[in-house]
Amino acid sequence: MTLTSMQHQRDTTGKTSVTIGNEAEKTEEELSVPKGLLFSVDPPLEEAKTTSSPRSRPRPLREHRVDSRLVLSTIPPEHEHRTLVLCFDGTGDQFDVDNSNIVQLCSLLKKDDLSRQMVYYQAGIGTYTSPKVATPMMSRLAKATDMLIANQLNAHVMDGYEFLMQNYTAGDHICMFGFSRGAYTARSLAGMLHKVGLLPKDNFQQVPFAYKMYTRVDKIGWEQSNAFKEAFCRDVTIHFLGVWDTVDSVGLLPKRLPFTTSNTIVRTFRHAISLDERRAKFKPNLWNLPHSRSEHPQDLPPSRPTYSGFSYRSIVKDRARQASRSPKQRLSPLSTSIEWESSEDNRLSDLEERFSLHSESNSTPTDVQEVWFAGCHCDVGGGSVKNSTRHSLARISLRWMIRECFKSNTGIMFNSQRLKSVGLDPSTLYPFVTPRLQPLSGENHTIEPIPKKNKSNLWRRASAGVRKLIPGRDTRSTSDSTTLGSKSLKDGKQSESEKIRILTEEEEDLMDVLSPKYDQLKISPLWWLLELIPMQFRYQRKCDEWVSYFGFNIARPRHIPEQSTNGVWVHHSVRIRMEAEKVGSNGKRRKYSPKAHLEGEPHWVY
Repeated sequence: MTLTSMQHQRDTTGKTSVTIGNEAEKTEEELSVPKGLLFSVDPPLEEAKTTSSPRSRPRPLREHRVDSRLVLSTIPPEHEHRTLVLCFDGTGDQFDVDNSNIVQLCSLLKKDDLSRQMVYYQAGIGTYTSPKVATPMMSRLAKATDMLIANQLNAHVMDGYEFLMQNYTAGDHICMFGFSRGAYTARSLAGMLHKVGLLPKDNFQQVPFAYKMYTRVDKIGWEQSNAFKEAFCRDVTIHFLGVWDTVDSVGLLPKRLPFTTSNTIVRTFRHAISLDERRAKFKPNLWNLPHSRSEHPQDLPPSRPTYSGFSYRSIVKDRARQASRSPKQRLSPLSTSIEWESSEDNRLSDLEERFSLHSESNSTPTDVQEVWFAGCHCDVGGGSVKNSTRHSLARISLRWMIRECFKSNTGIMFNSQRLKSVGLDPSTLYPFVTPRLQPLSGENHTIEPIPKKNKSNLWRRASAGVRKLIPGRDTRSTSDSTTLGSKSLKDGKQSESEKIRILTEEEEDLMDVLSPKYDQLKISPLWWLLELIPMQFRYQRKCDEWVSYFGFNIARPRHIPEQSTNGVWVHHSVRIRMEAEKVGSNGKRRKYSPKAHLEGEPHWVY
């Protein structure tokens, strides 16, 4: 996909005009932000006044921050390693009128110097088909099936694998991003790289065979994967894996691919998760809880030496003995349905652990942080509103992810001017990441409802998606209005003072978190059909034990596992939204409360 660039100009009245042009024909200074990313000017240089608050971090002194007028056009301007950035979009997502955070992220990256950074973008599952599909009718059918059950996940993973195979050289930094099923694609690709390694350039015929070995979890698959890696491939490291709301609805039957819930070649893992999504087909796929035995490898049962480094048979026997000593079925704490120990998942976890233990690329533990955000699936990953909308919930998680890229020293190069378009001051990110300022309060503010004039359009689009039996595709708003705080900006009309108003990142957070939430179960009642169909679900208990249960979802909120033991990390913008009020359909005002249950005080993330 070719992203177009846009050049903005200001006339004598201060009004902004947008001109579409070819990015290759524009200089870097002429390039501006894509449509929908409203650009802003530098924040004022006056020293910010501090206020005391028991829940807020102190404001850093202004002299400790860099003058934003001195920031380079690209940050960081250079890095000792070339960076390969792979971006996988969500189900049915591509460059269109309601872009996801994946497209937004791509638009912010430096793409004109392949010797320092290469950017790969892949449209979402269900947007393209294999060239082997001959007729238009078969192509449409293949897209619909792919969107429904992700039956072409292998093609999406192998396409990303081939990009790395053709472009990776020793010393490059690999960074991946994904949203929804695209997030699962990115995690699957990382798993494939761990299990079978990366083939040398031009070995296209070997790629399908390598993927087949990656997906095999039987004795032959595990014992030959390491031998294949040693014979043909090379070990690589994923320096950063950032995903938005990975969903667990891949395939007709729930089946987990190897190393998608934990992966020792991933150095940094960041996951933005929705607090308010409730649909059955959108259960989150979380990173593995810390395994109690992984911290003490010497406690693992001794294995029979094999050429692959671990014994498949011993792990199977260990799991069989554990299963015989534990109850087969019990009542699910999440429902009234019957649950049982998921022996396949538990066995796979043990095999993954043993494989990683003997892997040469297992020197550094993964830095994992999964943070929960307000909103539903596309309110977190982007695409719930049209590109022209000024504020939305998705911008909050986008800014957080970008900040994490700089904090983790990934070397990913960003266009400084375009960073301002999403509410980020480049001087707070480079040459060092400054602490966040004191967040603003949500008290005395009102959460914006979905504009009434657009609800009929939302219903038509959402209903059309369900009628086509495409439950994996999320529906989007066709709203043309934008919001700023508690004021509606109807028909794109703003006062001159609003047009030139300068917003800090804290003000951006406040305005974004007061944006509407797009709950598809309320917008399109047809989604309830899937809530009334019994499905198999999985969740992870303490000590890495996987449990499955079969039952009805019925709009059940998401389950946050082991909060009392491991805690839960929630973005501070959620607290701002909880301080604000929303007006119900009956006209009564009430506070926002996340759908997912929070036990006690969470760890607030800034």
